[in-house]
Amino acid sequence: MSDAGAIRFMLDGEIIEVSDVDPTRTVLQYLREDLRRKGTKEGCAEGDCGACTVVVAELSRGGDDVSMKAINSCIQFLPTLDGKELITVESLADGDKLHPVQNAMVVNHGSQCGFCTPGFVMSMYALYETNENPGRQEIDDALSGNLCRCTGYRPIIAAATEMYAAERPQDVERTTSLKRLQRKSSLVLEHGGRKFFAPAGADEFAAILTENPEATILAGGTDVGLWVTKQHRELTTVIYTGRVTELSELRSSDTHIEIGAATSLTDAVPLVVQHYPGLDEMFRRFASPPIRNAGTLGGNIANGSPIGDSMAALMVLDTTLVLRCGEVEREIELNDFYHDYMVNDLQPGEFVSRIRIPLATDDAIVSSQKWSKRFDQDISAICTAYRLLLRDDEVVSFRMACGGLAATVQRARNTEEIVNGKPWNAKTIDAACEALSQDFTPISDMRASAGIRVTAVQNLLRRFFAETQDSELETVYTYGR
Repeated sequence: MSDAGAIRFMLDGEIIEVSDVDPTRTVLQYLREDLRRKGTKEGCAEGDCGACTVVVAELSRGGDDVSMKAINSCIQFLPTLDGKELITVESLADGDKLHPVQNAMVVNHGSQCGFCTPGFVMSMYALYETNENPGRQEIDDALSGNLCRCTGYRPIIAAATEMYAAERPQDVERTTSLKRLQRKSSLVLEHGGRKFFAPAGADEFAAILTENPEATILAGGTDVGLWVTKQHRELTTVIYTGRVTELSELRSSDTHIEIGAATSLTDAVPLVVQHYPGLDEMFRRFASPPIRNAGTLGGNIANGSPIGDSMAALMVLDTTLVLRCGEVEREIELNDFYHDYMVNDLQPGEFVSRIRIPLATDDAIVSSQKWSKRFDQDISAICTAYRLLLRDDEVVSFRMACGGLAATVQRARNTEEIVNGKPWNAKTIDAACEALSQDFTPISDMRASAGIRVTAVQNLLRRFFAETQDSELETVYTYGR
């Protein structure tokens, strides 16, 4: 079979070539069922528990450096490994000599039943390779995508702290090997009547989608992967964004940030938070590092789930989307993009190309809040975002958007009208809270009832008001979330 029809990636220093495979076969299935590597576990099959964590190394956008990121193999399709290196828990030890990460887990008794241990080890390994001196917050963040029901986490965190005590293994030269793996042409797979395209450029991507308007666009797979593993959908045609360089570009000008739709959340978020630091906590609580490493900002927006955490914050910033169909582009406000539950303005053959976020031109306060059952690695029951500009305690401009409250993420227009031009005080907030109940048709589901959601979003607005009044209150609320 030609190079165009074979997946090629590195594993333990060898080039693995896979052809004649279902393009929606997951990396986890391939490891356990084809290679019989049983270290990587299946716990949830939806990217929540971290037992399936592996590390993927790939060339950076410039091609002169290598990035190493933990991902969930249970929802990652095998063809997305093309041109990359796969590192599993079996890859770490050098014969009988444990890797420092593994040794630290043994010394600190970081494993009990052992089911979750390989996933923790791989998340720690990713941290080990990318941060030589992490603080406690960075360790907690790195492990936030891994669940353990035995240890209480204390010995695992101790291991993550002490894994640097041993002599670091000599770095393996990956850049040259990965460069040899890069293909100039597109990857095209066919198996059992299913097709998988991984075009190398935006023009080719647009052309393939125009020819196959009903195809599934695959970005990070953090949602599409669940269609296969949980809903058992059969995806006939898949078009992958991961090799389209133009869709992962980051640009900054005097007026805007421009983020390619296929840019991972890990790469996109720091640029957004650099300009809007009030969004830091929300984005830090956005899923887990393995999900953020794979998931893309454009995918989160295009998917349109009402519990997608990014959209509320982007709406209050007057974000616009550049949509493309063939060679034609058009720009639309994110506020106008959603029409109904999981229904957006994309036309057949059209895709999100870039996200354009205006830069701040005044002293407005920008903030976002997430209300969920647990702090880390949880889906929002409600996510709110605000942009507030004051002058002498009077509201010059107020914007508020909510996710998780109704069928779509949307602005609270009536509430904004109540607040704009009024004094920023408790009386105004009380009126705004009353208006909130008229702005949305709240939903009830397993996370919260409609009534609880309305009460919660009103209290979140009151909390935002309190945070703008007293810096000490801000500290209290931050640690109480």
